[in-house]
Amino acid sequence: MDTNATPGAPSEASPGTPLGTPPGAAPGLYDTGLERCPANHQPLTPLLFLERAAEVFPDHTAIVHGALRRPYRELRERCVRLAHALSQRGIGRGHTVAALLPNTPAMLECHYGVPMAGAVLNALNTRLDAGTIAYILDHGEARLVIVDREFVPLLRDALALAEHRPEIVEVDDPEAPAAARAHTLVGLGYEEFLAQGDPAFAWPMPADEWDAITLNYTSGTTGRPKGVVYHHRGASVLSTGNVLSAGMVQHPVYLWTLPMFHCNGWCFPWTVTAMAGTHVCLRQVRADVLWEAIGEFGVTHMCGAPIVMQTLLSLPAAQRPALAGPLHFLTAGAPPPEAVLAAMREAGIRVTHIYGLTEVYGPVVVNAWHAEWDALPSAEQAALMARQGVRYLALEGLEVMDPETMRPVPRDGQTMGEVMLRGNAVMKGYLKDPEATAAAFRGGWFHTGDLAVRYPDGYIQLRDRAKDIIISGGENISSIEVEDALYRHPAVAMAAVVARPDEKWGETPCAFVELKPGAAATEAELIAHVRGQIAHYKAPRSIVFAPLPRTSTGKIQKAVLRQEAKRL
Repeated sequence: MDTNATPGAPSEASPGTPLGTPPGAAPGLYDTGLERCPANHQPLTPLLFLERAAEVFPDHTAIVHGALRRPYRELRERCVRLAHALSQRGIGRGHTVAALLPNTPAMLECHYGVPMAGAVLNALNTRLDAGTIAYILDHGEARLVIVDREFVPLLRDALALAEHRPEIVEVDDPEAPAAARAHTLVGLGYEEFLAQGDPAFAWPMPADEWDAITLNYTSGTTGRPKGVVYHHRGASVLSTGNVLSAGMVQHPVYLWTLPMFHCNGWCFPWTVTAMAGTHVCLRQVRADVLWEAIGEFGVTHMCGAPIVMQTLLSLPAAQRPALAGPLHFLTAGAPPPEAVLAAMREAGIRVTHIYGLTEVYGPVVVNAWHAEWDALPSAEQAALMARQGVRYLALEGLEVMDPETMRPVPRDGQTMGEVMLRGNAVMKGYLKDPEATAAAFRGGWFHTGDLAVRYPDGYIQLRDRAKDIIISGGENISSIEVEDALYRHPAVAMAAVVARPDEKWGETPCAFVELKPGAAATEAELIAHVRGQIAHYKAPRSIVFAPLPRTSTGKIQKAVLRQEAKRL
């Protein structure tokens, strides 16, 4: 098997040869006189999703935000105004526009208006420190920053550390707290900025679907964060892939709990618009606010980390409104514990487990559910749900391979290898970092750094990050396997397992555990519980009970815990 060959991938033609002709071959019957032209070939871009929605459903509600109701006609007009206002300032192809915004209408408008100007959107993580924000602004060479006034103090501190100062445009969101709205850098107001744009502006289509559309930065847990460059083609195919994997039909109602700065909201700013859906914006994620929006607007889809599910379930069932219809929740990260899945089903929420990375626009692997699995006992369903799944239709290649030989591992559910991805939903590469790009694409595949097994039915299941594997006395221990065992204890709400240095064994598992409110458990009790489920040598030697540090997207910060384990 040639693991470097992608089925159906077009080969490169020699100069002067019609595209699609194999190298060295003369044009064939279906090549001569059948070249690409404007009539039969246009660059793929998700920007046209908005044009279609505004044309076909101009009066359908595109955005809900507090008292605001904005139809597609108006959303499109504002995005075009933004594009023109940027163009008037000389911002266009190859230029970066940063956005330091929560999940508000302005953030959604940036996902269209900035690339409509030909520029590249850099959505900034609002939870980052000032030093990292400064680095990103300089590294991405941002010409302009659109900032919500709540984050003006953060931006002010970042600009004091940055080497250059971009132009500032401030968003004064009426749904923000009064104290937050008082912050200002005396930048141009966002509404004033839009007023300078022409709604009749003929925004330019990308010259090539390979043109950059957005710039996202990795978490940077080791060293500086890397700038991941997305292209129009990838954003387009992943957006439509979301439609299929999320089971969307026309006019979905999407509740924004996943930050739009995180992999551009997994491309859902474009996905929802493609289906002429309603974006329900939220500045904060609280249980009462979530359920209020679900009940009032008939929410059909949500995305988020497992912590968002726990937030939903924290509101007593008696206080939740009745669901108007099926509610689909897409979650990434650690597989939901059996008890959480059961509680979500009881609440009428269907959970779909997905997997992806910043480098692949968000989710590209989905736990495609089989109807016959619904009849299985809940424990077996949870075990099946714990698998990350199979490739999205928008992803052309998914393999679990030995990173040295680049050969697929046996599909036995036991042999570990590295998850490898390839296709149109893979990034262009890392900005200004050709060495890291070459390393990531070694052998013609994107190396994720995640270790997994593959089952006979083709479904993959993560076992660990390569850097998170614990090597104790020469034995490899999967931190995920130990965490899964901990999660089966009724008192455990969150768990994370990392390596702790050990003079005899090299390193041993150390567990950090967050208990459920009102629950109790001892170290000895949890260790015995784990030993009752997996090999004794895999069980934690020590357990720390404390709140777990999380990123802004709800992921547990294992890098922080590894440092803490070294100090124990």
